[in-house]
Amino acid sequence: MSGKPQQKAYEAPDITVTFEARRCLHATECVNSLPEVFDASRCPWIQPDAAPADRLAEVVRRCPSGALQYSLADGREETPDRPTRITRTPAGQLIVRGDLSLDTQEGTQAESRAVLCGCGSSQLTPYCDHSGPCGQ
Repeated sequence: MSGKPQQKAYEAPDITVTFEARRCLHATECVNSLPEVFDASRCPWIQPDAAPADRLAEVVRRCPSGALQYSLADGREETPDRPTRITRTPAGQLIVRGDLSLDTQEGTQAESRAVLCGCGSSQLTPYCDHSGPCGQ
């Protein structure tokens, strides 16, 4: 999978939430924490004006893969965790949170959250895409 990442933006007056479907690993932090905002049975499935911006930003930060991102209208952005933390899942994925610089198919990407492939089978390296044994 090469080319520019496909992100969809969902805008509200105080916050914009972006979603990159190919990075989503369905951890369900979003739908379990704010079902009034995140509802896959609805179109659009993200309705950022259904919750206060600070609460929505808090929930987006729980997305381990980084598929969900946000920007606040007042200019505040997500502050990366310090120190950077890396946790290996039992299947071998690497959950990384911190001030990251990742070499990807699209070039170097600044990130604050990512789930990285630990088995080398991902078509979306360095991100996990559930295609290999570490994503199962």
